[in-house]
Amino acid sequence: MKIKTILLSCFLLGCSLWSSAQQQPMGTSDKMAWWSASRFGLFIHWGLYSQTAGDWNGRPTRGGEHFMLYERIPLQQYAQIAKDFNPTAFDADSWAQAAKGAGMKYIVITAKHHDGFAMFNSPSSDYNVVQQTPWQRDPMRDLADACKRYDLKLCFYYSLGRDWADPDVPTNWPSKAGRSNFWDYPNEDAKDLSKYIERKVKPQLHELLTQYGPIGIIWFDTPELFTKEQSTEIQQFIHDLQPNCIINSRIGNQLGDYEVVEQSLMNKAKGKWESCITMSRNWGFNKHDTVWKSPEILVRNLVEVVSKGGNLLLNIGPKGDGTFPVESMARLRSIGDWMNLNAEAIYGAGEWKIQSEGNQLHEEETEIAGQQTIKDAENDATSKEIVSDIRFTTKDGFVYVFVRSPKTDFAAVKSLAAGQARIAKITLLGSKQKIKWKQDATALHLPVPSATGGEIPVYVFKVALVGQS
Repeated sequence: MKIKTILLSCFLLGCSLWSSAQQQPMGTSDKMAWWSASRFGLFIHWGLYSQTAGDWNGRPTRGGEHFMLYERIPLQQYAQIAKDFNPTAFDADSWAQAAKGAGMKYIVITAKHHDGFAMFNSPSSDYNVVQQTPWQRDPMRDLADACKRYDLKLCFYYSLGRDWADPDVPTNWPSKAGRSNFWDYPNEDAKDLSKYIERKVKPQLHELLTQYGPIGIIWFDTPELFTKEQSTEIQQFIHDLQPNCIINSRIGNQLGDYEVVEQSLMNKAKGKWESCITMSRNWGFNKHDTVWKSPEILVRNLVEVVSKGGNLLLNIGPKGDGTFPVESMARLRSIGDWMNLNAEAIYGAGEWKIQSEGNQLHEEETEIAGQQTIKDAENDATSKEIVSDIRFTTKDGFVYVFVRSPKTDFAAVKSLAAGQARIAKITLLGSKQKIKWKQDATALHLPVPSATGGEIPVYVFKVALVGQS
């Protein structure tokens, strides 16, 4: 009996110490350190819309994962999808392994999207995956355990100012017929956002922040009509539960720890920022979506964002059965092969004195797309053009030169010409061969490797300057 008492006391002490550690707030820069070093994360859009796969009533839908809004589907009718949602092929370990293998450091998953359906065990709302589906499981519990095993940060997406299952969420639109559920709840003037916050938002955030261990980010979307006071209140609510949890800028009202740019590679932020993009056109799985970005384009996207000091959050829409589409898996593997050789130039790296040399068309094309940061349905405005150019990052005093999609045998790096930099040593990441480089008054001339079959033609040279080698 005495031994049991001692063991129980040790257990309670351990829980107390863990809880105490959780409540010790870091400084803003300290809590952001892991995020800034990561540079690359996986976005997952998974919900009832995944089950329909782009169809409704025997025809393709409009609006992708937003089709409840676009098709004006009554809540009671839309909720019937849950009866068919039984993702028995879901395997959290395979998801985590795929992210880890691609070189990603964190996962952001849709805990609740605009349709208001909770993809987690939510005691405060029975409109959730455990209570409404034949599956009756909490995938977030499994994913939390898998992330811990594979050293990934688990983060939750939460639709803040849009919830088509709630009667008190008003619209944010020039007319009173926009982004809220006005077909089930037509009286916009009667809607009280504060009731929704107290009845659903706070209880569900409490569940997400207490049921799954430490959470890296609460990734909000669509703050819509939240006031500065309401956004501030939610921010404090989160920090009271997990002081070191990061919050993105979509909590609204100029709050949050970093800016989000959607479906664009432009840095419009004044500080820390993240670009979220899709592999295909849609965020959620859609069987009619056949336009996929190539692995080369996706690696180019990653390099471009990191060269501008940002993080890339790359999206996958799992199928209704819980598996990743084969097209997504193939791209993750290709990116992973590239990262195995070149991750040194990505993790913890930041902007050099200049970001790029060469073609500027890409930036001009994406500038318009970057002006609107919150968008609806299909909104991919990233360039698909592949041009030869050079990008830069820096870390620990070294300069990393990314030669992207070269068309010649030598790359001329004007920013590292004689007189611009004194070079001690150059290596090619992933290669043991000695690099025969030449520096003159016009440029640093680097030999471009001969591409092999299946190789992504983005090569990274590590440049040690005099005094740094």
